[in-house]
Amino acid sequence: MARSTGRSAALVGAGILLSRITGLVRQRVFSHFLGLTDAADALSAAFRIPNLLQNLFGEGVLSASFIPVYARLLGQGREEDAGKVAGAMAGLLGFVVALLVLAGVAATPLLVDLLAPGFTGEKRVLTIDLVRILFPATGLLVLSAWCLGVLNSHGRFFLSYAAPVVWNVTIIATTIVAGSREGQTDLVVVIAWGAVAGSFLQLLAQLPSVLALVRSLRLSTDTTNPEVRTVLGNFGPALMGRGVNQISSYVDGVIASLLGTGAAAAVMNAQLLYTLPVSMFGMSVSAAELPAMSAAPGSDVERNAMLRSRLELGIHRLAYFIVPCAVAFLALGEVVSGAVFQTGQFTGADSRYVWVILAGSTVGLLASTMSRLSSSTFYALGDTRTPLRYAVVRVVLTTVLGFLCAVPLPRLLGVELRWGAVGLTATAGLSGWIEFLLLRRRLEERIGVARFEPWYLAKLWLAALVAAGVGWAILGGFGPLGPLSAAVAVLVPYSATYGVVTLVFRIPTARALLVRGRLRA
Repeated sequence: MARSTGRSAALVGAGILLSRITGLVRQRVFSHFLGLTDAADALSAAFRIPNLLQNLFGEGVLSASFIPVYARLLGQGREEDAGKVAGAMAGLLGFVVALLVLAGVAATPLLVDLLAPGFTGEKRVLTIDLVRILFPATGLLVLSAWCLGVLNSHGRFFLSYAAPVVWNVTIIATTIVAGSREGQTDLVVVIAWGAVAGSFLQLLAQLPSVLALVRSLRLSTDTTNPEVRTVLGNFGPALMGRGVNQISSYVDGVIASLLGTGAAAAVMNAQLLYTLPVSMFGMSVSAAELPAMSAAPGSDVERNAMLRSRLELGIHRLAYFIVPCAVAFLALGEVVSGAVFQTGQFTGADSRYVWVILAGSTVGLLASTMSRLSSSTFYALGDTRTPLRYAVVRVVLTTVLGFLCAVPLPRLLGVELRWGAVGLTATAGLSGWIEFLLLRRRLEERIGVARFEPWYLAKLWLAALVAAGVGWAILGGFGPLGPLSAAVAVLVPYSATYGVVTLVFRIPTARALLVRGRLRA
């Protein structure tokens, strides 16, 4: 099981890596043509608002409710029953999402006023136009998430997580072609239509594989099937939990819209960088473990022992990759931000602004990834309510502390309001740690204590700090460098130093990576 889930995690990670790289290229292209302008703010908000549907009904909710039931049926050899469940969920999702897309298009002005209250005049009008274009695209992405659930349950991890590459590439091509001949206002409208086309192509890329795997698929809206009822029973709490998480994300957007021109776009840029390791490592390990955990056989004692073992292994693996990302964002964030975004209209000062926001995000980076894995363990146990309760706690704390540190605190300190974005991300990280500690305590009551190897985290942090010292020394020795040159000159030695030091410390994951690299060579 360890080997299979490790390979699955690698496939998920590879797919996510390709997707995130193209996502960063997409954002770099946006930055080149738009910088941190009103048009960039409008586009950032427009992508954020209809994505509420995708995030509510998409991957997270389906992973929590659909995959455990569907994977269990496959594990029991009940392929026909599994096909009925898949068809019913596709039909129900399609029907509900179609209604919500229509309602969203009609209610767009209200949504913009609620979620971007700082936008006025032409900026508000432009945002409304963009959101109305993007809502249908979001419906297609929800159906794409259903494909992901089916593919993951059959062990086809790479395609499902690499499919967003098609979406990103379509948008990138649209932006480059239109960017040289359109003004910023017209350009963001063209980009929105490119996103609609990309959503359709992303769904189309997955459908043939899904139809080949689920030969007994029949679309329906049947809710009398007991297995479908189980999915729907878990769907409600999972939907609420995901909704709570989205409330947190959208509260960030609301507060950022109050902080002046460029703040909303800068926060989004920082979040793209911050969520890269969360997605690559937190999502890859969690997504690979969920089907395996859900299909685990044996008595409750045997199952709990297996879950505890998988959780321990996953937490150690996550920490090995997340700790150096957190230190790199904190110590070398300007290099990272400059390499990704600094081009055209996006200046060095903009890169430094994103870096400071990104530094605030590192407070909760490790907690966010470990919470994902902990929540997946609850989902495998058929419990979607416990993660919901603790997500509510996190969101309440994030909302209260985030507003206080983002809006009143800068005024009290006598600094520009735009710097309140740092307090926004830092307090979200603190709230994330509280959520993780609550999840961990409850899991210990359910399955026993999942333990860290003694001094494991201390060794990782020390290795990352040594690597950061090497990075700073290189920066000082080379003098002024271009954004991409600085990234190559600093981040490659940083990664190599971290790997060497963790080998010296005999960290198991480092040694396993070295062995794997030798075998491939």
